[in-house]
Amino acid sequence: MLAVPESRMHSLQISTNGEQSPLLTPPSSPRMQDSCSIAPLTPSPSPRSEARAPRPAPFSVVVAIDFGTTSSGYAFSFTSDPESIHMMRKWEGGDPGVAHQKTPTCLLLTPEGAFHSFGYTARDYYHDLDPDEARDWLYFEKFKMKIHSTSDLTMKTELEAVNGKKMPALDVFAHALSFFKKHAVQELREQCPSLPERNAIRWVLTVPAIWKQPAKQFMREAAYLAGLVSPEDPEQLLIALEPEAASIYCRKLRLHQLIDLSCRPVSNGFLGERRSIDSSFRQAREQLRRSRHSRTFLVESGVGELWAEMQAGDRYIVADCGGGTVDLTVHQIEQPLGTLKELYKASGGPYGAVGVDLAFEQLLGRIFSDDFITTFKTKRPAAWVDLTIAFEARKRTAGPHRASPLNISLPFSFIDFYRKQRGHNVETALRKSSVNFVKWSSQGMLRMSCEAMNELFQPTVSQIIKHIDELLARPEVQGVKFLFLVGGFAESAVLQHAVQEALGGRGLRVIIPQDVGLTILKGAVLFGLDPGVVRVRRSPLTYGVGVLNKFVAGRHPPEKLLVKDGKSWCTDVFERFVAADQSVALGEVVQRSYCPARPGQHRILINIYCCAAEDVQYITDPGVRKCGAVSLELAPAPPGTPPARREIRASMQFGDTEIKVTAVDVSTSRTVRATIDFLSN
Repeated sequence: MLAVPESRMHSLQISTNGEQSPLLTPPSSPRMQDSCSIAPLTPSPSPRSEARAPRPAPFSVVVAIDFGTTSSGYAFSFTSDPESIHMMRKWEGGDPGVAHQKTPTCLLLTPEGAFHSFGYTARDYYHDLDPDEARDWLYFEKFKMKIHSTSDLTMKTELEAVNGKKMPALDVFAHALSFFKKHAVQELREQCPSLPERNAIRWVLTVPAIWKQPAKQFMREAAYLAGLVSPEDPEQLLIALEPEAASIYCRKLRLHQLIDLSCRPVSNGFLGERRSIDSSFRQAREQLRRSRHSRTFLVESGVGELWAEMQAGDRYIVADCGGGTVDLTVHQIEQPLGTLKELYKASGGPYGAVGVDLAFEQLLGRIFSDDFITTFKTKRPAAWVDLTIAFEARKRTAGPHRASPLNISLPFSFIDFYRKQRGHNVETALRKSSVNFVKWSSQGMLRMSCEAMNELFQPTVSQIIKHIDELLARPEVQGVKFLFLVGGFAESAVLQHAVQEALGGRGLRVIIPQDVGLTILKGAVLFGLDPGVVRVRRSPLTYGVGVLNKFVAGRHPPEKLLVKDGKSWCTDVFERFVAADQSVALGEVVQRSYCPARPGQHRILINIYCCAAEDVQYITDPGVRKCGAVSLELAPAPPGTPPARREIRASMQFGDTEIKVTAVDVSTSRTVRATIDFLSN
């Protein structure tokens, strides 16, 4: 056990890995030695929205990679011309005559596990492989969802290819990121041959806002492995939250670049020409004409017309509807600079477009049996990919007012395999099936009624609307006037119509930016150029450490009593750093001081605990879990320095997109190597 000096009120718990945890100096507070309460985090005053002088950028260009569940791409902007965002080259492959500014998130590795191709090239090559040969190749698609769904994510987590073979997930992601790095650097060198070899690029990776710290760290580790940046230069890589990036981009848009769904008339069964929301803000423009100076300042600061017309303090929701997840964030505009303040912690869930794909797979199971679909996916993986591609093409044409049926091509391999497995053809299966809204067409296709297609959307769309509904009921979100739909799934007319029908009647304006599928990518570039634009965020969880407090009989449970050197201590007390949904300003730090437990100690290890609840008493309470550890690497102490008097001051930042830690040796004023790890549990 650790000896607890009388001058200390708390000590950290002993680490279970054999390394002794340090003694903790409590934060400054009015508590005396007879106090037993947990010291709550007292945030420092939030910095005012003062003019942020632009700092000289240590890099020449920002490259953002939007790594999506179904499609991915990159964009970049030179610091010398930050107003110009360059989209990546059009990708080869895909449908003839269609320009693609993103490519499918598909990775193909050789049977030996070496990189072969990514995107359309990977998809098309895998499609052309002989069925017997294809079983040996490793084809990965929609693998980003694994990072969200894995509760015990580590550096050793594996991903399963279409053929059932497994590979380390870190290698799979690194292969994909390395592909984007190669393409982006090649394009940059063609545009700017004088681009320096080292440290010229700031990279930005997008992740869902609802991702927890282990998933964010995982993406960072994959970027290190891919060679985007060195672990020694972590600031060269930023993690951008997808709905935040969309919000940042939307604030730059002009009125004619935004579409108000309430202004879309219905004609001939289809949603008509989409109108911009210019006229919608004429009244607001008249009201703000008196404060012309403030509006001019906003526009000159790079804020678009919409934001200049909105009143100071206006609140809005950004719903990032992607392939795998739906992310909701609530922002408030801070004038006069147009910085953003998060009003409620990010929320959402796995309600992305892949839910529609899953519903289609379940429909096939009802027609041809689940066992057959499972066997077909295993035995004919390339043909299964062909079938999902055919469905994706028809899914994109679905609409709430479409009248004509949709034809979905079945690969010949599917038809042939079914006949060999079941002894009759697919047409017979359709006739015998209880699914009466899917027929067999004379062209050899599945003929699905438009109502049936729309039904495939309903479970996913309903979840999205339900979640937005629940968010709108929160007291922190009262007064929201606008809902921005962004992300690839937001292109769906089915989703747009459903959201407008459900929420538009409440006075909520449902707005879609032009190029809605590229909103996050472009916003990530802007975030890389100015990471301070989101000034205040909300902590998604409560974070803290386990400490010892003076035991008080009748207040503390008897099983928590620890007697050491004649003193009674309450063990397992949760000392909070930051509470769930607490506002934390960018740059705001939580400081704690630690002392080595023994002479010659080279490392201080501090376990971090988290939970969803705001008020927690003990680290053993239900819902509390160890989520990470802070490691402080100690240089040899100056000669004659007693270990109990050597103070290491650690500063933790919770207001950024990632939790960060720095530390300094108070006796020498030297920086201490400090790291925080969420992947080693």
